[in-house]
Amino acid sequence: MSHASTSVEAGGITVTINGAELVTAAENATAVLVDDGVPGALMAKEASLWGADAAELAATRLGWLDLPSTSRQYLPELRDLFAELQADGVDHVVLAGMGGSSLAPEVIAATAGVRLTVLDTTDAGQVATAIADRLEQTVVVVSSKSGGTLETDSHRRTYEQAFRDAGINPAARIVVVTDPGSPLEVSARAAGYRVFLADPNVGGRYSALSAFGLVPSALAGVDVAGLLDDAQALLPALGSAANNPGLALGAVLGAAGTAGRDKVVIADFGSRHPGFGDWAEQLVAESTGKQGTGLLPVVVESVESPGFSEESDRHLVTLGQHLHIEGTTVSGSLGAQFMVWEYATAVAGRILGIDPFDQPNVQESKDNTGKILDEAADGPLPEGEPLFTDGTVALYTDDPIMLGGAHDLTTALSAVLRSIPEHGYLAVMAYLDRQADAAAAIVRKSLARHTDRPVTFGWAPRFLHSTGQYHKGGPQNGAFLQITGVVAQDLPIPGRPFGFARLQMAQALGDLRALQQRGRPAIRLHLLDRTLGLEELLNAAGAAR
Repeated sequence: MSHASTSVEAGGITVTINGAELVTAAENATAVLVDDGVPGALMAKEASLWGADAAELAATRLGWLDLPSTSRQYLPELRDLFAELQADGVDHVVLAGMGGSSLAPEVIAATAGVRLTVLDTTDAGQVATAIADRLEQTVVVVSSKSGGTLETDSHRRTYEQAFRDAGINPAARIVVVTDPGSPLEVSARAAGYRVFLADPNVGGRYSALSAFGLVPSALAGVDVAGLLDDAQALLPALGSAANNPGLALGAVLGAAGTAGRDKVVIADFGSRHPGFGDWAEQLVAESTGKQGTGLLPVVVESVESPGFSEESDRHLVTLGQHLHIEGTTVSGSLGAQFMVWEYATAVAGRILGIDPFDQPNVQESKDNTGKILDEAADGPLPEGEPLFTDGTVALYTDDPIMLGGAHDLTTALSAVLRSIPEHGYLAVMAYLDRQADAAAAIVRKSLARHTDRPVTFGWAPRFLHSTGQYHKGGPQNGAFLQITGVVAQDLPIPGRPFGFARLQMAQALGDLRALQQRGRPAIRLHLLDRTLGLEELLNAAGAAR
């Protein structure tokens, strides 16, 4: 007979599972995993663990298991470069990167209490603000695994021009992190930039402890050796059949998901790792959301936030202190947290029957963006005509019937809430300035109060490298609310026939096209005045029923 609570502690990580149903599911799944020899096989990097179809890719994606040791190769050069930059008065670090290249360093810097400007946006205002901030003291870390990420390439071009205009040699202020042999490595070396090559056998979302996570963090002043030490301390437990926190977390995530509890509500409760939920969201959503299945992370503001209820499809996961309510708690040092979640996600992928290392639908929105830019090369983007304008908010949709004749913002949002399928969710996606338009994030909380369905929130375009995979590859039961806004002043992208405003709108329209092609309920709200529009949107969200 299963206990109502069980706890596994090793290597600086504690995983506690509360509730008889979750405990039983985890115990049963763990027994199967142990019988199949999964702990030892995973640490031995056996690519066959996720099936024959996944083996070829998995064979090139398991290097993250070695990072606590192999990433130490960067430490001497990082120490020297940090000292060199400090001596030159260069102490403002900007990270240009998307998805796995930016989310982990943001958490690492915030946890350590050091400043790091993360540029994972195509919003013209946000990019311009970053460039105007202490340019004379700025070093830019350009991070891209493929070397061809459009957003990051645009940031690089813009900073290069800004440095030249200010009489600064870009070669003294740009540091590149990429995979060996990428186009970015070739161009960076030709330009004389400092280059750090990451392990090519590590996927982007598993790269927290690779050069992608360590380089910007170290240059910002973090003791990254401590992260590696903490992760290293966990490794022996991960190969064990007993007392293995990674196995316990992976078992409960995967088993609960297959039993219908596929909405993983992540709430921070004293973890002291700000933003960790956003990093875990990308890891879990992009790794599992495919083939019509997956786990949907729902990152909420706190354990009291709207978004968690006793609905049968929820699994509450708290970060930090253990709560004596049904759910799972994960606590421990940051380096070990990265490692245990990566391990657990790989294990959950095996239980769910998917390949946790591919992301077949991420490219789809990228391709749609390119098509839209090409199709409208000499003219306006295909934004269409608004169904109506209420105050300073214009509403666009290809499915007006879904709105049931709504002619104002409040009734339209009410209709969107009603359109969420049974066992589905609502995704709010904001193509705005994460700093200046920060109030947009409150929309999630406001709408979540009026539905028993989970509501997620993502800043664009970074969510395209995260939950965007789940939106298109996971269960087709989502409804979507996209928010765009007027751009007061565009910012050109050197060498490109378009600026950031046009790129941002093309990304929004491209993703919307991908969702509409799947027949998903979706609307776009365009803020004709960002400040007033957000105020009106929040008022309408609060009144929606």
